Amino acid sequence: MTVYTTGSLKAELNDRGWRLTPQRETILHIFQELPQGEHLSAEDLYHRLETDGEGISLSTIYRTLKLMARMGILRELELGEGHKHYEINQPYPHHHHHLICVKCNTTIEFKNESILKIGAKTAQKEGFHLLDCQLTIHAVCPKCQRALMPL
Repeated sequence: MTVYTTGSLKAELNDRGWRLTPQRETILHIFQELPQGEHLSAEDLYHRLETDGEGISLSTIYRTLKLMARMGILRELELGEGHKHYEINQPYPHHHHHLICVKCNTTIEFKNESILKIGAKTAQKEGFHLLDCQLTIHAVCPKCQRALMPL
């Protein structure tokens, strides 16, 4: 998997008949600069861009996030909040999975090489090109368990 730069994104978009617009480049930069473990929804991204004085519409943000997720640049995550979140799709060995509390939405990232190997093997067997392999586990964290069962 590639670490995406502006140049590699431009080349891949051009190969597909699309352009690297200033909006797409701005959105890529924001995700490249996110601290590891931070995920953004379309609304989070919109507010961040608005604060930075970038006039990118919410509909453009949604289209760009979907496009970048389909290309494998971003990972689309269901973190139990009723809307999707996104993060940059890091290549191995930064590949990770998510453990999410269904009560408080606390999210823990973890690594497990076996999950990636099974995903890659399955994709290869079926003739697919693997873009991403992620496991999301929905559970109840210890703090919320204690709140549900007071002593």
